Amino acid sequence: MSDSRRSENALTADARQPRSYWGFRQISFVVLMAGLTALFIALGTWQVERLAEKEALIAAVEARFDLEPQPFPAPGDWDALDPEALDYARFELTGTFDNTETVLVFTNLPDPAGPYGGVGYWVMAPFSLEQGGIVWVNRGFIPDAAAADFADGGDAPEGQVTLEAIARRPEQANSFTPDPDFGERREWVRNPERLSAFLDDAAGPIAPVTLDRIAREPGELPQGGETQITFPNRHLEYAGTWYLFAAITPIMLGFWLWRQRRPRNLAHEEKDN
Repeated sequence: MSDSRRSENALTADARQPRSYWGFRQISFVVLMAGLTALFIALGTWQVERLAEKEALIAAVEARFDLEPQPFPAPGDWDALDPEALDYARFELTGTFDNTETVLVFTNLPDPAGPYGGVGYWVMAPFSLEQGGIVWVNRGFIPDAAAADFADGGDAPEGQVTLEAIARRPEQANSFTPDPDFGERREWVRNPERLSAFLDDAAGPIAPVTLDRIAREPGELPQGGETQITFPNRHLEYAGTWYLFAAITPIMLGFWLWRQRRPRNLAHEEKDN
């Protein structure tokens, strides 16, 4: 066999060898896919943890919401209270509304229990307990068109009253929450600390939770009984989606690696045939 023939056969054999070169792009792609797999697993695990938290919340709400109302804790115990532990518990308390200190908290009620919903306000009023201290009571929802009628409390009951209400932990402001509008007495979150900044002279301590009044007669404003006790729970579905992505990503990487090992001259052979 001539030297030229041997050289040609060597070149042909070399062309049929699997691709063995690994550059920065190839290595980067493998690292990317491995990182995505780890990320998808982490997201799926996080959703499983959120599922456990949501199920615990639902169980706590159901347990507390159906109990008989208890006397509201005494003001001397408020510093030691955990708002999370009181969330959705029923209480009975006696005191007096201060109509002049009413604050309207902007809200949107998309799925109301009563006839009114949509854009509107929670009517928040300070309730001075007979044993001292102030609790902010959410008297209920009013539509935006009725805001002017409740700027000074509207038809808030006069004198000492006893009411039944549901405790709610404070809503927290974030970087997107506007500042309180003290001139119009408008707020954006039901937070006792922020609401108390509207008070000219707070007589005593402020309770660390707000209270939602239960429903009154249908059609009455403010519309009570709007405490949300149902929660969306799709965390299992989300977890399954992330875990599916975590399973598919290595398969895609394996197919890509297999493609990298195909003979270099395969395309030329298919063209010649």
